[in-house]
Amino acid sequence: MTATDGTRFGQTGTDQNGDTIGLTHRTFGTLSDGRMVTEYRMRNAGGLEVRFLDLGGIVTTMLVADRQGRFANVTLDQADMAGYEVNPGHFGALIGRFANRIGGASFVLGGKTYPLAANDGPNTLHGGLKGFDRAIWSVKSAQSGHALSAVLSHVSPDGDEGFPGMLKVEVVYSLNDENEFRIDYRAETTAETVINLTNHAYFNLAGNDQGSVLDQIVSINADLYTPVDNGGIPTGEIAPVDGTPLDLRQAKPIAAGIRSAHPQILKQRGYDHNWVLNQPSPHTMTRAATAYDPISGRIMEVDTTEPGVQFYTGNYLGGGTAGTAGVAYRQADGFCFETQHFPDSPNQPHFPTTVLLPGHSFRSSTVYRFKTDA
Repeated sequence: MTATDGTRFGQTGTDQNGDTIGLTHRTFGTLSDGRMVTEYRMRNAGGLEVRFLDLGGIVTTMLVADRQGRFANVTLDQADMAGYEVNPGHFGALIGRFANRIGGASFVLGGKTYPLAANDGPNTLHGGLKGFDRAIWSVKSAQSGHALSAVLSHVSPDGDEGFPGMLKVEVVYSLNDENEFRIDYRAETTAETVINLTNHAYFNLAGNDQGSVLDQIVSINADLYTPVDNGGIPTGEIAPVDGTPLDLRQAKPIAAGIRSAHPQILKQRGYDHNWVLNQPSPHTMTRAATAYDPISGRIMEVDTTEPGVQFYTGNYLGGGTAGTAGVAYRQADGFCFETQHFPDSPNQPHFPTTVLLPGHSFRSSTVYRFKTDA
């Protein structure tokens, strides 16, 4: 399918203001190797809008209303195509084959050692040098109940970035009129492999041009977390959050913990940890986290079937990148709730397994729900 500016794609209509409801697409830009990138737009009847690229499934925009009905983009974006081609912070991207870190840039599976690219010190981060965020995904429209849906597909060949098995991946982005943006993941492999998928959106509920998120209030539904070493690799311990700044069971401002001198906060320059969610049973859709901006009144709830969530406070945003609003992003200008399995799971046998076998399917779902205090 050839994308052109303003082309309608799938089911569309118009709201009372004449704005298009549904899924549309347009040409976004061209990569340095000549590949064309297309941007897709999903918009519900209430005006909530999600835009994403076929490059890496990158979510570029989430236009969400505040308590006064004023819309702002609550996810950090890049200023242009060149920014997304480099995208060192993985802004808004689908992450795979293995989200987060694998210690020592290798793992053992079936008695065989699989070496990976060391792209985070001695470790592998977010799938290696060319993870799923660098791929051009196939996109088609679909209907998912009463939601607008887009199906993104990608085939990762056997040996891709060192991982075994050909992996067929399908990700469904859905938006309904209850202001729920849902991501459903599915994957199958031709050989025993490991897999961990997530989306790396950065959020600022005040708007992505409003600076620090330190006064925004968060809670995480977890009694336990996985402490890390100086390289961000889990030590293997599953520890209680009690008495630490990682106790976010009661909502509190991000600043309350990020200024702590606790060793775990100092090691990661803020929050960059995996919380073990209080799931009633494996694969059950569970509240993972909630965030609230008192100034705008925006609230975001995150539900997931994953066992963990990585809460990251943009500790390495150093002002070297800017968004479409012309504002440079600095430390703590955004936060991530990356729903996923635990980091370094292939090397931690007591963590929930990330092994996928031929004939089986990997499945995972996450819902981002937006509302206000009005």
